[in-house]
Amino acid sequence: MSQVPHAVAADRQTPTIGTAWSTEEGATRAHHLFTEHIGGSPDGVWAAPGRVNIIGEHTDYNNGLCLPIALPHRTYVAARRRDDDKVILVSQLDDSVLTWEGTLEEIAPGSVAGWKAYTGGVAWALRQAGHDLSGFEAALVTCVPLGAGLSSSAAVECGVGLVLADLYDLGLTDSDARRTDLVNAARTAENNVAEAPTGGLDQTASLRTTEGHALLLDCNDWSVRQVPFDLDAVGLELLVIDTRAPHRLVDGQYEARRRACENAARILGVGSLRDVGDLGAAVAALDDEELASRVRHVVTENDRVTQFVKLLDTGRVREVGPLMDASHNSLRDDYEVTCPELDTAVDAARDAGALGARMTGGGFGGCAIALVDRDVRNEVATQVVSSFREAGFAHPEFYVVTPGPAALRVQ
Repeated sequence: MSQVPHAVAADRQTPTIGTAWSTEEGATRAHHLFTEHIGGSPDGVWAAPGRVNIIGEHTDYNNGLCLPIALPHRTYVAARRRDDDKVILVSQLDDSVLTWEGTLEEIAPGSVAGWKAYTGGVAWALRQAGHDLSGFEAALVTCVPLGAGLSSSAAVECGVGLVLADLYDLGLTDSDARRTDLVNAARTAENNVAEAPTGGLDQTASLRTTEGHALLLDCNDWSVRQVPFDLDAVGLELLVIDTRAPHRLVDGQYEARRRACENAARILGVGSLRDVGDLGAAVAALDDEELASRVRHVVTENDRVTQFVKLLDTGRVREVGPLMDASHNSLRDDYEVTCPELDTAVDAARDAGALGARMTGGGFGGCAIALVDRDVRNEVATQVVSSFREAGFAHPEFYVVTPGPAALRVQ
């Protein structure tokens, strides 16, 4: 895809490792798109990252624990303030350039869809929260892989949200505490305008992470702690495997899992599955095996996040692999959100020597991650390519990622 321009051309039987745009390149691309399709110069350029969740999947909407990092892959937004209520949006989020012109009043639930909902929806959410905005012009480009479960939508929402916060001096970037208000606006836009029932993890990762750290996020009170995550110091890399299996959160499967968790919590008499104390007693109290399986995943996944962070805190990074493996197995067997491509990628990575591997994101397609020794990264990728070829799947793509900074102004 065009948003990964640095992938090394190679025979389709060999792995290619894609890299993110540099800040300068991303800002230049956004600035050029603005001047070419809107005209004049923007007031600035802002960037917001996608995310990889290291562990803690489908726990966010259960008030649980998550451990994401911000990707070096970001969406760049060149923007300019207007004094009227007109909105001009230009998007080159894939191979095509799309434009939309309208007014702030035209951006609302049920009025815009697709990329316009993610792009303009934050303006609606901020106005609903009482912030005074007029119109704006924005041009967006991205190197976050689309449809891969790496939160390309949150990168768009958070990028536009940051633009509006700065252009209109809303004070939402003055502190981490104020950034939570921007997180809420981005999440509201995705839930209500784009109609995707996500839980807030993606937007939090895009706006509240710190470079070189994983973010321990407690979705019960939205508190965070920055956890050092320096893989290079111990000779490790995090390999992202884009299976290229379509990743969709709006086809009902995600919402079905969420409803099952809410139903289980109601039957168990707890506010959320985060409040389940005795897993054995909870499972015994549920007559429905499917509900019991969903509960089992959420409770054990929260425990895995806690164990993972303890290992990072004590410098035992190389010991986290089994927790990643157990997380994937639970997502496959108890939560049933993997797919043949994800399972094949994880199995091949483990067979080739990865310390641990798991799907990441909402599932039903998208990406897997593998924790690998630096000197076996290519061997792991080659084994995944071979396994995909044998299974008749599309050729996977690969990225080596490190924890990047949160959304910020770059020009």
